[in-house]
Amino acid sequence: MTRFLQLLRASCFGVCLSGTGVAAEPVVIGVPAWPSAQVTAHILSATLQDELGVETELREQGTMTILGGIGSGKVHIHPEIWLPNLEASVDRLSAEPAKLVLGQHGVAASQNVCTTHQTRQETGLTSVSDLTNPDIAARFDTDGDGKGEIWIGAPTWSSTEIERIRARSYGYDQTMTLLEMPEQVAMAAVDAAAALGKPIVFYCYGPHHVFDLHDVVMLDEPAHDSDRWTIVKRADDPDWLTKSRADTAWDEGRFHIGFAASLGQDMPAVATFLNAVKLTASDATTMSYAVEVEGKPADQVAQEWIAANKSRLEEWTK
Repeated sequence: MTRFLQLLRASCFGVCLSGTGVAAEPVVIGVPAWPSAQVTAHILSATLQDELGVETELREQGTMTILGGIGSGKVHIHPEIWLPNLEASVDRLSAEPAKLVLGQHGVAASQNVCTTHQTRQETGLTSVSDLTNPDIAARFDTDGDGKGEIWIGAPTWSSTEIERIRARSYGYDQTMTLLEMPEQVAMAAVDAAAALGKPIVFYCYGPHHVFDLHDVVMLDEPAHDSDRWTIVKRADDPDWLTKSRADTAWDEGRFHIGFAASLGQDMPAVATFLNAVKLTASDATTMSYAVEVEGKPADQVAQEWIAANKSRLEEWTK
């Protein structure tokens, strides 16, 4: 499709939505609190504006708030929906009448508890269950209270609730203090520990630059067993933690762009573009490295990515 036809079709959105001639509202893109999703949100926003002539609005929100917004029609795009973390929400929003559509192309992903190779050698920590050993846990004590510390994720992440369930299921919530904090703070602690040779253990996910930046290893644990995973969401039940169980490894993961099903009818060119986007694990790693290691703003990283990937974007928007 030529640039002219793209703009012509995009400009028709405002007068074709309801036949009233009233301009369409902006396409609202949620911006979650992790770097690859933040950069992807800016890439989508810039491409929709520059290539399809569609007005956009970026909103920084927690991932569940973004999904709730898609359900209510107030948000149109989530740049990086992780599965199986959000499987229950995705199933609910994808049921008839469908409010959410996942982009066709996903990226394989993993989630684990990680440490550094040096930490494993010096502490004997090789498996998640080792964290229940008070002697090993004490090696991660930095505040003198006798318990170690482990970062389990950012407060707004769906995975953080599950990591808290996993800690209780394995039993290391009794020997370790479970820390929730923004990712950039946690990664700074990993950087410092690696540089100083100090013990560190933390929730990790991939693709992520930390595996390239440091000698990081994943802790052993039993293979995923769906019969031993029962996840009750905090928002659904005040007793969510006691009613939940997850004492095996995470299932194989992936993430997709997610968008409002209404775009398929109201803005078909936008839906077609979102279905065509095909990011890679390498893209996500590059994005997180640029934001967290090089300290670049997400919008700058997005512009640099766009400049380096013009042929891919042309394929997605043709």
